[in-house]
Amino acid sequence: MVVVRPYADEDYEAVYRLRRLAFGGPHEPPPPTVESHGGASALVAHDDSGLAGYLRVWGYRQFFGGRAVPMGGVASVSVAPHARGSGVAGKLLTDALALMHEQGQGISTLYPYVIPPYRRHGWEHVGTMQTALVTLSDLAGTPRSSVSVRPATEADLDAIHACYLRTASTIDGMLDRATSAFTLSRVLELDVVTVSPGPDGLRGYLTAARPDGKRLRVYDLIADDVDTAHALLRQLGSWSGGITDANVRLVDYTLLDLTVPGGLQRGLEVHDFMLRVVDLPVAVAARGWPAVAESKPFSVDIEITDPHAPWQAGRWRLIHEDGTVTAEPGGSGEVCLEARALGPWYAGSATAASLRKAGLLTGPHEAAIALDRLTGAPHPVHLAESF
Repeated sequence: MVVVRPYADEDYEAVYRLRRLAFGGPHEPPPPTVESHGGASALVAHDDSGLAGYLRVWGYRQFFGGRAVPMGGVASVSVAPHARGSGVAGKLLTDALALMHEQGQGISTLYPYVIPPYRRHGWEHVGTMQTALVTLSDLAGTPRSSVSVRPATEADLDAIHACYLRTASTIDGMLDRATSAFTLSRVLELDVVTVSPGPDGLRGYLTAARPDGKRLRVYDLIADDVDTAHALLRQLGSWSGGITDANVRLVDYTLLDLTVPGGLQRGLEVHDFMLRVVDLPVAVAARGWPAVAESKPFSVDIEITDPHAPWQAGRWRLIHEDGTVTAEPGGSGEVCLEARALGPWYAGSATAASLRKAGLLTGPHEAAIALDRLTGAPHPVHLAESF
């Protein structure tokens, strides 16, 4: 019999050994730190032989429609070798859904190592986290800029975060980096933290690490305008010589596409992520809906099949009025959605037609099209963090 309970401090070594089997790492566990589970909840599963599984849920907020939605980031899902295939992962995921529901996290996101168990429990692909390759010598062709740059100091931390939010809030899928799961000051531990001052704070910044080898690793390159982008790209290009290229984490895809001379070599790293709606009314109330901000009022009646989150199974009416959308119990259930369909619909990554082809949606075409009107589907969805 499998029993799931909250993680306790005395589980640390056993959980470390289990996670090492799943993901690798040194044989001996490092000393536990305050940040071992800071900003996260965790569950462990036991069977008759002892520890059988582990799962962590990070407390994040993820932008959709310009608003930060409370999100549970599921990570470190580990099952002991003897217990694999026995339902331990499913039990952990089911209990994690209940936990996220209790914590008010309307949606959940994860990076899958294996896909079937997550799909069975309602998660589905919605977007990617990507890095691109930039040849540093190519940046010599970047136009010169009058914008100044300087090293960051601790006094810049709030302005760096504000600068990040101006960009991240415009990109569906990005985290707001404002929960206890993040420690803003840790950015100063990186090898390169360059900022571009402006009249009202910062107009851009660059963060990067200089690992061994010939490749710089760029975490954020954020700019409010093209002149700032050029200044930061030239600063990045100044590393050319000892370092040949940079692995650039893509935050603002469009900015880099339009300003990097010669363009980017996309796809250096591509990691798909999956999303699930945990609590429909909470998720709908928290999201922004700019696609219908100027539309006349309308509603869509849906019926959800969701055995793992029974609190949201059944019939709901999605009501749009004055740019606000709410989910109220009831309605005719005209459009039927499997739990897996909710993530791609909510994120706007897939149209009703695509969900229908995948067997995740049924109902009249005209009624289903209204779901696309709500989100402005389809459009890309991106994350910058891995967890």
